Amino acid sequence: MANVPANLKYSNDHEWCRVEGDVAVIGITDYAQSQLGDIVFVDVPTVGENIEANEVFGSIEAVKTVSDAFSPVSGEVIEFNEAVEADSSLVNKDPYGEGWLVKIKMSNPAEVEELLDAAAYEALIG
Repeated sequence: MANVPANLKYSNDHEWCRVEGDVAVIGITDYAQSQLGDIVFVDVPTVGENIEANEVFGSIEAVKTVSDAFSPVSGEVIEFNEAVEADSSLVNKDPYGEGWLVKIKMSNPAEVEELLDAAAYEALIG
């Protein structure tokens, strides 16, 4: 069973979101990393760009596939996790901690309320 922390919000695309003031810290869920397998590269070319909710902010390359990463909220990408750039396996080892992907300064914090809570996300992944 995948780890689904109760303090986070989740998207239908398997991203998680932790709100810190007007900034959303975003990564992929434990379920997503387990489905992808060994992650070998994370590409986030969007730092400094404004993106909309559900828009692609980067890609995650695993041994067998490449998957887009979608932002659960709108705003400006203000930071990419450079530790993940150096060691993409952090996304597999610690998806909710050291393996976070981006920080987004939210333009519409109310969008967070539209995301799934832990129980709803657990129901989604079965």
